[in-house]
Amino acid sequence: MRKFFTIASFILFPFTLMAQNADEVLNTARKVNTYFMQKYADPTTPTFVRKVRPSSLWTRGVYYEGLMALYDIDKNPHYADYTDRWAIFHQWTPRNGVKTTDADDQCCGQTYIDRYIQTGSNDPAKIKAVIENLDNQMATGRVNYWTWIDAIQMGMPLYFKAYQVTGDRKYADYAMQMYRWTRNECGGGLLNKQTGFWWRDADFVPPYKEQDGNDCYWSRGDGWVYAALVRVMDILPKKDKYYKELKKDFLLMSRAFASCVRDDGFWNCSLVSPTTFGGKETTGTSLFLYGMSWGLRKGLLKAKDYRPLCDKVWNALQTESVHADGFLGYVQGTGKQPSDSQPVTYTSVPDFEDFGTGCFLLGATEYYKLVKGYK
Repeated sequence: MRKFFTIASFILFPFTLMAQNADEVLNTARKVNTYFMQKYADPTTPTFVRKVRPSSLWTRGVYYEGLMALYDIDKNPHYADYTDRWAIFHQWTPRNGVKTTDADDQCCGQTYIDRYIQTGSNDPAKIKAVIENLDNQMATGRVNYWTWIDAIQMGMPLYFKAYQVTGDRKYADYAMQMYRWTRNECGGGLLNKQTGFWWRDADFVPPYKEQDGNDCYWSRGDGWVYAALVRVMDILPKKDKYYKELKKDFLLMSRAFASCVRDDGFWNCSLVSPTTFGGKETTGTSLFLYGMSWGLRKGLLKAKDYRPLCDKVWNALQTESVHADGFLGYVQGTGKQPSDSQPVTYTSVPDFEDFGTGCFLLGATEYYKLVKGYK
């Protein structure tokens, strides 16, 4: 494994070459989102990919995470209306109802709580079903639900958002128990504590290897965890014990991801196996940009090491992924490993477009805040 500082020395070219204009970043984010909203004009329409699924599924939930991030910097009422039409249609309820324990079903609840906070309405109907769902899950006494690392992103921020709006620490406590179980116990522990990379689930821990003999670390899977830590830490005060605990993992992961960025500013589908399903991939790249930009804004990452990297990554996404009409290239479709939904190309259309747009909007908006000087 190459060390971070080898990469850092490569990317420390003059800052002015890669400096970005904040308005250009925002306009690119708008263009990508407009493409999606025009193509999927009715947010209530079910998704059909091999079978019919309601539009409250996780892929759409991730899209709305990105849209809420865009709304945070661009108060376009159309974004709020589009979101509310969707949430009202689904009765502000997790997919498959309040008895579900599947993090994928719960993902949409993050946006329900966001709208509860944004509107300032204190309308309990917006969060009633979400809270009931989390209470039902906690009542089982089990903490071993998150057997795949994607679930950390789908579910963990929701529990902390519930803590945020209720003030009840039990939601944060339970989420941390589940996180630690996935991190330390599932499959022997899905975080490689020596490297900072995550195995996607127990199927991929050693002795499993990619064809070239390297460990299999899936770009988007690791990106999901990175994004989850950002979304949770952004809620907590810095003195909170959970913030301090997650900060250690965030810094370890940041060094790991910086060590394997491609020369062109993208990350491969298989992070450390460029000869096995290598190639540019937009969703993982966007999530890494999201985390690193946030880390820079919050003073957790050193600007001399990570700012040129973020500039380079954004330039790669903007110039090589975003089509003229806002369509995103190099988006790997749904799956659980680097080999799924291949080939990933500039023109290939993923099975679901929504989560890719959401990932991109998260990265773009956080990078915009970095360029704009948000603290």
